[in-house]
Amino acid sequence: MHALILDVGNTSVKVGIADERSLKTSYALPTDSVQGGDLLGLRLDGLIKQAVRETGPLDIRCCLASSVVPGMDPLLKYACQRFLNVTVRFAHKDVPIPMENHYERPSEVGADRLVAAYAARNIFPDSPGIISIDFGTATTFDCVAHNAYMGGLICPGMLSALNALSQKTAQLPRIPLTVDNTELSPGRSTVTSMNQGFLFGFAAMSEGLCGRLADVLPKPCKVVATGGFAHAVARVCRCFDAVCPDLILEGLRTLWLRELSQDTAA
Repeated sequence: MHALILDVGNTSVKVGIADERSLKTSYALPTDSVQGGDLLGLRLDGLIKQAVRETGPLDIRCCLASSVVPGMDPLLKYACQRFLNVTVRFAHKDVPIPMENHYERPSEVGADRLVAAYAARNIFPDSPGIISIDFGTATTFDCVAHNAYMGGLICPGMLSALNALSQKTAQLPRIPLTVDNTELSPGRSTVTSMNQGFLFGFAAMSEGLCGRLADVLPKPCKVVATGGFAHAVARVCRCFDAVCPDLILEGLRTLWLRELSQDTAA
């Protein structure tokens, strides 16, 4: 038995195929709530056919999604029902996340943040405190104390900040962020200066904020990083205990397995 798992973010939709043992493969599609459900269905069907070529036969019986883009939800429901004959269930709305939610208004916190915190807790089940950092469209810090989601921080995302800088300045170009040097030094070109500034700047922000958050969380506190820039920042950041690019997909897979076990027990 396999599950289709979807992490619907503001920039991209991560598509994963999971079984009881692992996340078998994953892909990414651009987030586009203007596209029709038929086009999305065809894209998902094409990805599943590619997954069959890569991993072998698939028996997809369910779909579990984490979404922070409400406009995508009806498209996903339509596409999965028509093209894949599965019903989409949404984490936090249809499938509860087994953590206490200490947000002032629990419904306001994004499903992606809750799933990431839940997945990070599962990576370090014995650590009293957990911080998960997602380097996505925004950079989010989410805090767990024992089995309770305590809230977190929302900061600018690396790509969002880079785009804003290049658009609002006349002489700063849009550049790809690459780690050319793991030791900080004054940049001697515009590209190097921007690379150093962004990578070491976000690393320093992570180190500083995690240090301060750890002061108000139970100790010891473990830090898990995810998102598109996590590996790049990890090369120059001293505070990460684990880097998991597919943290939210892994969290969704764990929620699916939990549902399976409950259905079997019933």
